[in-house]
Amino acid sequence: MFSSAVPYKNQHYAELKNNCIKDKTLFEDPEFPATNESLYYRKPPPGIVQWKRPGEISKNPHLFVEGISSHDLNQGVVGNCWFVAACSCLALKPELWKKVIPDWKEQEWDPNHPESYAGIFHFQFWVFGEWLDVVVDDRLPTIGGELIYCHSKTNNEFWSALLEKAYAKLASCYESLEGGNTGEAVVDFSGAVAEAISLEEDAYYKDQEKQDKLFEDLLKVYNRGGIISCSIKADPHEIELRMANGLVKGHAYAVTAVNKVRLGHGLLAYFKNDTISLIRMRNPWGKTEWKGTWSDSSEEWSKVGDTERGNLGITVEDDGEFWMSFTDWCKFFTDADVCRIINTSLISVHKTWHEVVHFGSWTKNADPLLNRCGGCANHKQTFLQNPQYLFDVTKEVDEVLISLQQKDLKMHRRHGQGENITVGFGIFRVELNRKYRMHDILTQQCVGTSAYINARTVFLRCMLPQGRYIIFPTTFRPQTLGDYMIRVFTDVDSGCRELTEDKPKVRCWSSFLGYPQVVTHVYVHGAEGLQDQDNPGGADPYVIISCEGRSVRSTTKKDTLQPEFKTSAIFYRKKPRKPITVQVWNSNALADEFMGQVVLSGSVKDTTEPQRLQLRKRGRQMADEMPGTIGVRIGTSTQLTAM
Repeated sequence: MFSSAVPYKNQHYAELKNNCIKDKTLFEDPEFPATNESLYYRKPPPGIVQWKRPGEISKNPHLFVEGISSHDLNQGVVGNCWFVAACSCLALKPELWKKVIPDWKEQEWDPNHPESYAGIFHFQFWVFGEWLDVVVDDRLPTIGGELIYCHSKTNNEFWSALLEKAYAKLASCYESLEGGNTGEAVVDFSGAVAEAISLEEDAYYKDQEKQDKLFEDLLKVYNRGGIISCSIKADPHEIELRMANGLVKGHAYAVTAVNKVRLGHGLLAYFKNDTISLIRMRNPWGKTEWKGTWSDSSEEWSKVGDTERGNLGITVEDDGEFWMSFTDWCKFFTDADVCRIINTSLISVHKTWHEVVHFGSWTKNADPLLNRCGGCANHKQTFLQNPQYLFDVTKEVDEVLISLQQKDLKMHRRHGQGENITVGFGIFRVELNRKYRMHDILTQQCVGTSAYINARTVFLRCMLPQGRYIIFPTTFRPQTLGDYMIRVFTDVDSGCRELTEDKPKVRCWSSFLGYPQVVTHVYVHGAEGLQDQDNPGGADPYVIISCEGRSVRSTTKKDTLQPEFKTSAIFYRKKPRKPITVQVWNSNALADEFMGQVVLSGSVKDTTEPQRLQLRKRGRQMADEMPGTIGVRIGTSTQLTAM
């Protein structure tokens, strides 16, 4: 996940710092000057702004004071609680913040060597698939001598203010950080995969089984270094409205712990093993906490032993951090962002995922076959014009994670743009041997679709059986242009690749060997009544579909004489009159046994419903030459269309 960073705006930190030290000057960033343009594009701060260096704000400035902590941060006047919440989460993960704040020891103020101070810092962010190294000077906006944006509780600690400045530089100004998503900032800090969960729509509070499963998922994410945040949906007039229970609407909270807490005292607690699911959060304001059960001074804590309470670090003070029962969390919070640090390391004690990343664009073209912005599946005439990515599930069943991310557009807000477009994707199960783009949606099975939302990232987790699949990343409406990145995670290599060709290429020898005249789809849905006098019990059958010297084999079905195959194949046929053969075989450790076949004439007509056809064995007597029936569906087409 971590790799060398690319200098943003081609500004090289080491080179710039060395030049400043050599010239005995303090760095002034020409790419993000200390002017109003770097502050706002519409709404100025509430007062006269003066840009000051940390040494002018505090007598003894430091990057960190007594280390880095989620308690360090307080939100400023810009409405970026989402960013401050992400910083609180970041502070809990040393393996992440040491990447975001590189050379942190070297960047720290050194009172013994003041000549090495050059007023320059750098931070690293994961932006659209690559790490960027962002340089800033240390001039910070103040009003009345106080920092007006994100700042630490300790007035001589400046890591959060400088980090925010670098992030604002990416967004073109501080005001562009007004309103955002905590999960997006976490992704920018880590390269994680973000999943948005609607606690309200999915009604976790009302379904204990779903609630328990969600808690186990979040516990696993947290224990494996993931980052979680949450918020309460609010109407425009309710933004940052304080509720009677102490929670704040339209406000981002960082989840700082997920835990099963043991109830009881002494040895009895261990023998009884009675637990409750709790979750801890932090308000970026550094104050205003939950007032209900399991709050700081709640009587429920009397049920927990002193040792357990000590392990949890319970404090009774208005510091913005508090515990809730997971049930109350599901009840009062409406949305959560779950950012998984996907492990792709070859050496790990945890599950290792195989990742494939593709970059693409939704583009227009005069030729419909080259158009790549067809809109969602509601637009049937153009949907298949979208980009298509093929991948294989080679295990019997595999969990697949798919993340579709569009470019961050916050930097365009000053120009009246910068809003995310509505995007999503669908997944179709296709023929096992498909290698060209889909041109007929009717013959394929849609096995999953993401939500369509105007978020920077859309995510889907699904369990898929063995087979071949195509992902369609799309905008909601046709003719909408944009850039995207799609990431596919599977247990083993899926061979994920973009489909760019519509049909077999015409080559110089095609006139001699023949060029496909017809496309034929064959779908085998199952078999019934398989019989074999040599093996009267169960069998391990599979089917082989053959056409013009090419064949496709299904998965093997274990111990059954009535298998469900659901196997499809596609053939580009040069000699349509030649027959198609569907054979049934029994898998055997010594030698696979032939059980029967159907030979279909080359001129067979399309069938919209599976047809039951009699299987016959080769070289058998009349008494046993019909071992059962098989369901087959045939579809043909003579030309390609883009729908």
